[in-house]
Amino acid sequence: MAADDSRGRIAALDIGEARTGVAVSDPDSLLARPLEVVSSDRLEEYLRGLLSEEAVAEVVVGVPKTLGGEIGFQAERVLAELDALRETFPTVRFVEWDERLTTRLARSSRGGPRRKGGPKERVDHLAAAGMLQEYLDRRGTFEATRRGP
Repeated sequence: MAADDSRGRIAALDIGEARTGVAVSDPDSLLARPLEVVSSDRLEEYLRGLLSEEAVAEVVVGVPKTLGGEIGFQAERVLAELDALRETFPTVRFVEWDERLTTRLARSSRGGPRRKGGPKERVDHLAAAGMLQEYLDRRGTFEATRRGP
């Protein structure tokens, strides 16, 4: 688990109270792909395997700020989980990412809201992939600007 963010894949977590969506980049950190939805109470164990199996060096964690950009109850809960992950995995770079509306966008991309009384479709991994792709796109733009012409 290297701390050097220039090597290794980038993963994303959409941490929820019961479930966490997981996505990972390709080796060149250009494209995000959804992986799966895991139980939030076994996230630490899952992340340990993901870091080694996928050679992940950086993890983007969605912080669900309010529409006004403030830290609400859900964001506080995610930030507390993020603090615990940073303590458990000190060599991994964790990045906080404003993930407002990613779950809603992921759900709408799957055909809109669920039918009343129907099972809730798990889209947390799609939300994580959308968030990761946004991060990768912005990161690429920033690095190209930093290098200059």
